[in-house]
Amino acid sequence: MNSRKAFNKIEKNSRFFLRISQISALAILVLGLSCKEAKKENEENIVSVTTNSGPWSDMEKVVNSVKTPEFPDKTFSVIDYGAKADGVTKNTEAFKKAIQACTNDGGGKVVVPEGKYLTGAIHLEDNVNLHLEEGAEILFSTDPQDYYPLVATAYEGIELMNYSPLLYAYKKKNIAVTGKGILNGQAGNDNWWKWCGKDIYGWEEGMPHQKDSLNLPRLMEMGQEGTPLEERVFGDGHYLRPTFLEPFESENILIEGVKIVNAPFWIIHPFKSKNIIVDGVTVESHGPNNDGCDPEYSKNVIIKNCTFNTGDDCIAIKAGRDAEGRRIGIKTENVVVQNCKMIDGHGGVVIGSEMSAGVSNVYVENCEMNSPNLDRAIRLKTNSRRGGVIDGVYVRNLEVGQVKEAVLKLNMFYATYTNQTGEHIPEIKNILLENVKVKNGGYYGILAKGYEESPVTNVTLKNVNIEKVDEAFSLENVSNLKLIDTYINGSLMQSPPQSQK
Repeated sequence: MNSRKAFNKIEKNSRFFLRISQISALAILVLGLSCKEAKKENEENIVSVTTNSGPWSDMEKVVNSVKTPEFPDKTFSVIDYGAKADGVTKNTEAFKKAIQACTNDGGGKVVVPEGKYLTGAIHLEDNVNLHLEEGAEILFSTDPQDYYPLVATAYEGIELMNYSPLLYAYKKKNIAVTGKGILNGQAGNDNWWKWCGKDIYGWEEGMPHQKDSLNLPRLMEMGQEGTPLEERVFGDGHYLRPTFLEPFESENILIEGVKIVNAPFWIIHPFKSKNIIVDGVTVESHGPNNDGCDPEYSKNVIIKNCTFNTGDDCIAIKAGRDAEGRRIGIKTENVVVQNCKMIDGHGGVVIGSEMSAGVSNVYVENCEMNSPNLDRAIRLKTNSRRGGVIDGVYVRNLEVGQVKEAVLKLNMFYATYTNQTGEHIPEIKNILLENVKVKNGGYYGILAKGYEESPVTNVTLKNVNIEKVDEAFSLENVSNLKLIDTYINGSLMQSPPQSQK
């Protein structure tokens, strides 16, 4: 072989090996980029729900957007308008006069000095801060006639004309209830509570109650049929208890410092309202349906530094019942729960069951839940009559001592009263629990039941430690459950397959 041929052969071989090297390098580069992108995507899926670039920065935006109402530096003592602190004299008119004088003068503080004040319904007006000084106690009458005239309100997610809430605001702005005093509904087994129809609350066979056909069942029919509000007249003879504190279609609301005891029914119920702060309130009331705080059709709600010891859910986030909720269509969103303590109750933070218009962006952080009489820590409840979407429930830094049934319960088959099945399949998605410590979780770590056509979707537990529980999970139709650094009964848990049935 001459030198020219030898050179051409070497050059040809070199080009061949160079091309092979280039292809190999390209393949390695593509493979590397693919692995890197896959890793990045996986990290982003976790980061998006666990760092300040995700829901927690969104929570801060909500918190920063809700401003504390401010009031002129003027005071109006109820004593100056005829109130007597003897616990016997009915002071309804004195409260009304003081509040009216305050709002007429541009607003300020209506002061309730130390002492016991019996009254009927109190209605707040624009720019009024009802302030209870330390040692002051407002005793609300247990005579239903003291809650006339009937007003626009709601009962279990359905609007109606009924007894006035004990403390009520209708289409008002810049209002507050503050101070170190006590709001005492005086409810008990000898008055409001027995209307629920349960013997443990004083009801006896033969007594009328809310479930009689012309009472709550008729109201539910009206909600389904879209009966005009002015035709939904209840009150006397219908045994539907009044809520305690209800801002109705109001905004810029502060409820701060007071203690609320012995409520007839739901306790703090912002309805179709926005920009609400509930701060440092103590609720102690173990009657039927004695939910602590029930924001409904409401937006931008901050509940912080509160203690709830209740006969029903501590906090229950609502958005209307069935056809009524879908027709009204006001989603409850941007609810922040911070630094609260939950003792007795059916659930610590709950969504539903009245949530047909939908609930989104609920944030819970730095809370403590602990009682043998607390059934669940976090609970979402709905059914196929309710429909609706729950999207985005984010929980972090939660300390749970003891709960009875489950740490996290997600139930699309909740039922009460009558058959609760229908054609409106709900959705539950995007649930996060991180940095959660549980000593005794009761029966289940997670108890979740979805529909085959609508599984519970995207549930993440990160840095969760449940020291003791009977069973880690009971799952039916759950999709994309992620377990990250999560220990149950001392064992590191692995994420199960992408769906469970």
